[in-house]
Amino acid sequence: MTITLTNINSGYDGFSLKNISLTIEQGKFTALIGPNGCGKSTLLKTIGRIIKAKSGSVKIGDLNVLRERPKKVAQTIAYLPQNPEIPSAINVEQLVSYGRAPYQSVLGIKSARDVELVDEAIHLASINDLRKNNVAELSGGQRQRAFIAMALAQDTPYIMLDEPTTFLDIKYQYEVLDLIKKLTLKGHTCIVVLHDIAQAARYADNIVVMREGEIYAQGSPEEIVTQKMVQNVYDLDCLIHPDPITNTPIISPKLSN
Repeated sequence: MTITLTNINSGYDGFSLKNISLTIEQGKFTALIGPNGCGKSTLLKTIGRIIKAKSGSVKIGDLNVLRERPKKVAQTIAYLPQNPEIPSAINVEQLVSYGRAPYQSVLGIKSARDVELVDEAIHLASINDLRKNNVAELSGGQRQRAFIAMALAQDTPYIMLDEPTTFLDIKYQYEVLDLIKKLTLKGHTCIVVLHDIAQAARYADNIVVMREGEIYAQGSPEEIVTQKMVQNVYDLDCLIHPDPITNTPIISPKLSN
């Protein structure tokens, strides 16, 4: 089922999303791009009902996300914020187990299914050899994969990640993006905030460009990443040319005189 946003107005003091209407395709990697402060994270939080929309609707099929019980939303959409807090003195397996919280009783008793899904998430994120390691002692890339595994253990068809590659070395950036792409190939719908336009073009099926709380454009990477878009949205004069490996568009800024 697609995620459909209709006339969403949302935000906080000093910033607002303005009449956002958007369709996010099922089973695809959708990247949200745009300059700092344009509303990417606010949009992600509004979809997941972390920020309450002032008006409009967010629907997944017949599910009205903005009116549904929080537990039901958590069983449908997993959300991983930018720089999630690291609980003190827990290992990777314990962290990933937190993803099962929306399905457990107030006593937090784990079922056989909980254990199975935690094991599956750890395996998919390729961190099985780290499961007993303290999360605080992991490298940046390992830690990010552990948090993504936690989101996977939540067993939701929709996964939203806010700048999952921020502060990572380039090797780990591509490891994380490879993992997200693998999730879409397994049927998950992934909505990801990214800053690197070339990475968005390389990995995403669809790109949504935001500017000043509004959607500037949306479509395939080839349709979206143009000189005009980069100039109008980022105020950058550039050339666009194909990546020599993937043939997806990459940007070369023009040198100023």
